[in-house]
Amino acid sequence: MPTPNTCRPLPDTFFDRDAQTLAKALLGKVIRHRQGPYWLSARIIETEAYYCAEKGSHASLGYTEKRKALFLEGGHIYMYYARGGDSLNFSAQDPGNAVLIKSGYPWLDACSNADSLAHMQANNPDTRGQPRQPERLCAGQTLLCKALGLKVPDWDAQRFDPERLFVDDCSIIVKHIIQTTRLGIPRGRDEHLLYRFVDAEFARYCTRNPLRRGQVEGQDYFLLTQGI
Repeated sequence: MPTPNTCRPLPDTFFDRDAQTLAKALLGKVIRHRQGPYWLSARIIETEAYYCAEKGSHASLGYTEKRKALFLEGGHIYMYYARGGDSLNFSAQDPGNAVLIKSGYPWLDACSNADSLAHMQANNPDTRGQPRQPERLCAGQTLLCKALGLKVPDWDAQRFDPERLFVDDCSIIVKHIIQTTRLGIPRGRDEHLLYRFVDAEFARYCTRNPLRRGQVEGQDYFLLTQGI
């Protein structure tokens, strides 16, 4: 199945930028993965930036064959297993820097219709085996990959392929971005760094809502207007 004519896959050069800049720029973009006859799609609503020089990153542990995608040019895919599931990252500018795709929201259009959504729900049922509600289908890094059918053996250290997997521009402008600390970073490994970015419009659908009760603007998070 060819890439739909309405799609505009991001070029590799798009990813050749600072990790934080890329993490913000990816918000509002749409991941498209072809599985069988279906294009499965999710709008990116939450990202995390990682740098080789800080302790929270995989790259800080040094180069290995498994981590090689982190040290390749911007636009390489780095996938790994986290808590029993697959996680999706894109390499950024300079060796060891990358962006983790933390969560998404199902995207429907002429390319990805209701049948595509049903296929995503079949990929990622809830604990009772029932279809997840769309808003929870991609609400976390492993849920996102499961819904989209993305697997470490298939895509780790690969480039994007417009016939199978790419990030679509879709011309969405994200007006407000929430900047806060990353999730799941062990104490003492630069857990204080404000490298997590959330599309404010979709904050309640991300991994952990940064606008939940008790969070204080200017202390727990910052609101960036016009984002990128």
